[in-house]
Amino acid sequence: MSTLPSILVVDDEPRSLESIDRILNEQFDIHTAENAEAALKILQREWIQILLCDQRMPGMTGIEFCTRVREEYPNIIRIIISGFTDSSDIIQAINEGGIYQFITKPWHPNELISKLTNAVDLFRLQRENELLSVELKLRPDTIEQLMIEKRRSLKARYDWDQGIVRSPESCMNNVCNLVRNVAPYDVNVLLTGESGTGKELCARALHYNSLRQDKPFVAENCGALPDELLESELFGHKSGAFTGATADRIGLFEMANGGTIFLDEIGDTSPAFQVKLLRVLQEGEIRPLGSNTRRKVDVRVICATNRDLDEDIQTEKFRQDLFYRLATFEISIPPLRERRNDITPLAINLLNQAMDQLGKKVKGISEEALKCFEAYQWPGNVREMQNEIKRMLVLGQKDILGSELVSPHILHATPAESQADMELLTGIEGTLKERVESLEARILKETLIRLRWNKTQTAQELGLSRVGLRNKMERYGLEKNSKIETITDAA
Repeated sequence: MSTLPSILVVDDEPRSLESIDRILNEQFDIHTAENAEAALKILQREWIQILLCDQRMPGMTGIEFCTRVREEYPNIIRIIISGFTDSSDIIQAINEGGIYQFITKPWHPNELISKLTNAVDLFRLQRENELLSVELKLRPDTIEQLMIEKRRSLKARYDWDQGIVRSPESCMNNVCNLVRNVAPYDVNVLLTGESGTGKELCARALHYNSLRQDKPFVAENCGALPDELLESELFGHKSGAFTGATADRIGLFEMANGGTIFLDEIGDTSPAFQVKLLRVLQEGEIRPLGSNTRRKVDVRVICATNRDLDEDIQTEKFRQDLFYRLATFEISIPPLRERRNDITPLAINLLNQAMDQLGKKVKGISEEALKCFEAYQWPGNVREMQNEIKRMLVLGQKDILGSELVSPHILHATPAESQADMELLTGIEGTLKERVESLEARILKETLIRLRWNKTQTAQELGLSRVGLRNKMERYGLEKNSKIETITDAA
């Protein structure tokens, strides 16, 4: 038995049958018939996936034959091929024969093969859908259990205690406590903080730890769209409401009905849109663009912004009444530079995520690379660190991602001078001589790491000879994989 997709070709012209058979026989299992009666006999004894039928044939026409096949063998994908392009024939073929495509003569071999290949894929998808439907009917308990497991997994991923990665002493503990306390109550929340700090993560944590956790969570970046498109995205539109609106569209507020909607960058919206959003929040109903009918919606609104809304209110860029509607409860997310203790656990967690996404495994990140991370200010916050770790993973050729993979702008970074001076001085104990030696060791180690352990460049920068540098390295036990703390610990 052939394993190739089976195609029945029906055409009253023998030359046309020979031509199609010659072109398709390497990729398909071809059966041919010169009329509908002969084709019906083939259908009774063969398992056919695709029917390729000529339209103008003596006796039963192609459309009539496709209509009969549709009644007796509905799973077969039906295609009409014809040298005539009468629109009435095409409409009749679609309405009565339920055809998949209408191919006109003369046809190009590559085009014909492409369309038949797509038809085979459609037949396969139909079969898979039928099997899935049968399985759903026979095992509803299994599907329900899968949904329960999916919800449990999402809740664990965005749990305020486990899903938000941090160290035991993290300043994010206060944020997580607020999330835990606010999540069960059906109040609007405003999340503030710099870009990349994890505001959407907190929004999802609020949703998946609330009473709405089994309902939809939808998100929209309000700063990325002009007013008309944003209004369409959130509230929906009717066909013809504006140029390009060719069909009715359900808005995100309606999709999130019963659940939570997350509006990111709410501070970037225009005053005109803010008025419309305020009305939705006050009345609990939406009106799609181009419609005169209002629809009730029940959603919890969580917003986020990296702007100073108090200042925007003073300059009338943001409506004060909308602010009070959105900020029933306000949670501020600290930037990564204020979460130095979180950098190592975050880096490890982001590395695990990157390995899953990229399909590449390593054992971890070196201590030197982590020290460089701790010295850097991370203006892009967690999102910047995520991209840096992906870059290191792609470039890495060893089991451990070392400092040689760290981007130059991170390697050359230094903490704010005043903060570095104070922390550096208060973090060293002992006599003056011991403190000076500790400082010298840290400066040597920091310079070696930054210059990727190039001893010549390090000696030149520090005004030492290579022999002098080697002596100091031996004195302080500085090796490439040394555990000695660096100056970046103070950052």
